[in-house]
Amino acid sequence: MENDHEAYILLLLSDSNLPTGSFVASAGLESYVTHGFFTDAASPSAPPSPDKTDYTISFLRDSLSTYAHSALPFVLDAHLVAEEALAETQGSTEAVVDRAIGRLRALDELYETMTLNHVARRASKSQGVALLTLNTKGFSKPQLSRHLQPPGPANVPERETRGTAMVDQLKLLVRREETHGHLPVCWGVLTATLGLSAERSQYLHLFLQARSLLSASVRLNTIGPYAAQQLLLHAVRPLVDAEISKCKHLTTGILASDGPETQEDEVIRGPAMTWPLGEILASRHGLQHSRIFNS
Repeated sequence: MENDHEAYILLLLSDSNLPTGSFVASAGLESYVTHGFFTDAASPSAPPSPDKTDYTISFLRDSLSTYAHSALPFVLDAHLVAEEALAETQGSTEAVVDRAIGRLRALDELYETMTLNHVARRASKSQGVALLTLNTKGFSKPQLSRHLQPPGPANVPERETRGTAMVDQLKLLVRREETHGHLPVCWGVLTATLGLSAERSQYLHLFLQARSLLSASVRLNTIGPYAAQQLLLHAVRPLVDAEISKCKHLTTGILASDGPETQEDEVIRGPAMTWPLGEILASRHGLQHSRIFNS
């Protein structure tokens, strides 16, 4: 049953109709195209240059690599914090949630500090609060008619109560501007409350990042919709698999409770930005005279 539950949650979260705001973000692709990186300045006598599909795959590879190294450690740590709070058997719900929120705020602040690109910061916070709103408005139990009510008592499990309280408090702090609500942190919390494992949470997050890049590429008219589906089936999976295998065990290091040596080792193996060019181009997104994406 647990596998059936996870499979159903994966289907829900992979729905492109979810109102998470990802359709207005290109993760730097629009700036990358505008700055001429989809063209070749070689002379006419030179060998044929790569087509736009090749350029798209190149961008996907570099963008997914830097995103996996920088975001997945936060997804994992946020998921662990939320899962520990949901599984806690001692203490009141309020005390457990308060402890978890304190640790999540520390993760959120670290991600804000490490994201030097102001455009990426803005997009991350916009999509993060959209996820929290989705959990409250889209994944909460509706008031069903008596004919559709499931049989049995209507008791709400403690785990579900804590999950709802944690998401609501985090969203309230974001609204008050007392924390940032970055996407990787909010994604980790959301998937933990929905019962998705940490590994599947990371894999789905990176897959959705790749899919949103291809969606942006279609709207930029660099590739067509059929080519995007071809890449999604044949090119994206090996890229995602490779990055997951390298990054799924990376953590931020700030949750380590062991000695100083362990903490130092965690920091060395922690989040990093691996594609400086993409970071520079993404930060220049706002300098374009016309644009269709927010990032």
